[in-house]
Amino acid sequence: MPPRSCLCGLPAAYQDCCGKLHRGEAAATTAEQLMRSRFTAFGVGDAAYLLRTWHPASRPARLDLDKRVRWVRLEILETTGGSVVHTEGTVRFRAHFIDRGKPGEMEENSRFVRINGRWGYTGAL
Repeated sequence: MPPRSCLCGLPAAYQDCCGKLHRGEAAATTAEQLMRSRFTAFGVGDAAYLLRTWHPASRPARLDLDKRVRWVRLEILETTGGSVVHTEGTVRFRAHFIDRGKPGEMEENSRFVRINGRWGYTGAL
């Protein structure tokens, strides 16, 4: 069952926020919005969305999510480019998780490019 409030950190209900992107009812308009929706997809276990939003050149053939990891909070630390007028952008973030009862965090600077008008994740810098 999806969370009531969105895991991406914005003050909205999941159904009205990242849920719309996950269901294919909307597309991310910025690299940051795609990053937030991808974090939330990890949180709700939506591997299909993660694969759909991965750049074809770096997309894995399959993605197995670890059900023992619970993604709980996202911090956006910095963005470059990635707006509605850009074709490339980066989002540096810190993701907080709980793995087998132990809290942890990971930090990444992700690169995004626009493919046929849609943002796609290319990987970490």
